[in-house]
Amino acid sequence: MRNLVPLLLPFLLLLACLLPAPPAAAGADWRWPLDPAPRVLRPFDPPERPWLPGHRGADLAAEPGQEVLAAGPGRVHFAGTVAGTPVVSVSHGGLRTTYLPVETGLARGDPVTAGQVIGTVAAAPRHCPQRTCLHWGLLRGRDYLDPLSLLGPVPVRLLPRTP
Repeated sequence: MRNLVPLLLPFLLLLACLLPAPPAAAGADWRWPLDPAPRVLRPFDPPERPWLPGHRGADLAAEPGQEVLAAGPGRVHFAGTVAGTPVVSVSHGGLRTTYLPVETGLARGDPVTAGQVIGTVAAAPRHCPQRTCLHWGLLRGRDYLDPLSLLGPVPVRLLPRTP
């Protein structure tokens, strides 16, 4: 057994490097930005290169006027419009969550707690073509991450191989 440790160590180190690291510090109080937990209409689908098309967040089923909650504690980083769309972003230390289209009365620097109402889903302009939704994003610096990863590990289900 002792002879296997040197052989397995490189494999285990490689495996540890390949596993995705959690985006936030352990113990952070993360939650859904809508209550009750919404249906995911379109998941995170990052582009292969930063300049290529992709989906840099998750679209969540929502209704106009529905309250939007801070996914975690932090401070308002931005509250205003971008290209005619109302946007709120919250800084959580090294991470930043974004929410659109969201109308808010908050201002840059306002503190927020996890689960605090930060605004309401705007009726227009719509982000999703078929229905109203909340686009929820997550960034670390300039890198987009999957906001659903804040909610904990996603259960993995293995499917049988088909020919």
